[in-house]
Amino acid sequence: MTLKSSPPTLWSAVALTTLSLATVLALQARAADDKKPAAAASAPATGKAALTVTLTQARSASIPVRLAANGNIAAWQEASVGTEANGLRLAQVLVNVGEAVRRGQVLATFAPDTLQAEAAQTAASVAEAEATLAEARANAQRARDLQVSGALSAQQINQYLTAERTAQARLEAQQAMAKMQQLRLAQTRVLAPDDGIISARSATVGAVLPAGQELFRMIRQSRLEWRAEVPAADLGAIKAGQAVQVTPPNLPPVKGRVRMVAPTVDPQTRNGLVYVDLVQPGGAKAGMFARGEFELGTGSAMTLPQTAVLLRDGFSYVLRVGADSRVSETKVRVGRRSGDRIEILDGLPADARVVESGVGFLGDGDTVKVVNK
Repeated sequence: MTLKSSPPTLWSAVALTTLSLATVLALQARAADDKKPAAAASAPATGKAALTVTLTQARSASIPVRLAANGNIAAWQEASVGTEANGLRLAQVLVNVGEAVRRGQVLATFAPDTLQAEAAQTAASVAEAEATLAEARANAQRARDLQVSGALSAQQINQYLTAERTAQARLEAQQAMAKMQQLRLAQTRVLAPDDGIISARSATVGAVLPAGQELFRMIRQSRLEWRAEVPAADLGAIKAGQAVQVTPPNLPPVKGRVRMVAPTVDPQTRNGLVYVDLVQPGGAKAGMFARGEFELGTGSAMTLPQTAVLLRDGFSYVLRVGADSRVSETKVRVGRRSGDRIEILDGLPADARVVESGVGFLGDGDTVKVVNK
């Protein structure tokens, strides 16, 4: 029997061919993988834009020139309201601290009983003096009539005439006393010397007070002023009539106007006082500390929109945009503010292009898409 060997040979050839093809494909795949990093490294990197922005440049603008100062708010003038009557009992107190009063308004009254009795006694003395004077005048007139006839001696005529003058003097004295009593009665009513606000009260009902004792203290005309402490070197820039903005603590700003600059400077602090009338004090109170700014005029400055300036760690920055659309963080020094613009003192070339808004969303090196306004 003869064995056939052709089929095994055929299968061996097929297997060998398949193995060779697999090896070639594996080598080709490895070669392709080895080429991929090189291709990736040689390909240019293209970053995605972080934000679409508009650009701006610093421009010259007119900014108000201001001088900052600190000071205290005080009453323009204070009036001390006291008693002129001596040794009288305080019967009524009609006003309290914080109340607005008008000139001539009754603030308190003293018990007038003692003075009324004295006034009545003085009135009786006046009536008596008037009767005495009438009798003395009649006698003096008769003496004058008889002077020509010689019925009375010169001495007697003199006595009648002297008695008339004495009676006249006594009447005038009693009338003066009566006027003084009326004046003392009027002093039992304590009146406001001016319009204003009661700022302090020491009057107590029932107290017997000496003349001159203070009963009330009031802010005249309800006017307040800000007394700013300004360095001597800056006093020359301040003139009467200049506008001032005063900001009390936790209150809206108050408008004021310079009334006068003190003629002297404190030799210890080298500061001078500037008196500023507060037109409408609002919630400001006498005794408050306040900050303020004197408006000295206007000046030209290079400015940017405030939205273009980023405040970080106590420093100010702007984001410049280069030709490659990448931003670079640039530190700048800022100055005055006016409306929506801020003065750039240094750190930025005049022709530099910076991001106008949205700077808080960008970082150094970010790529942006620039659009025109």
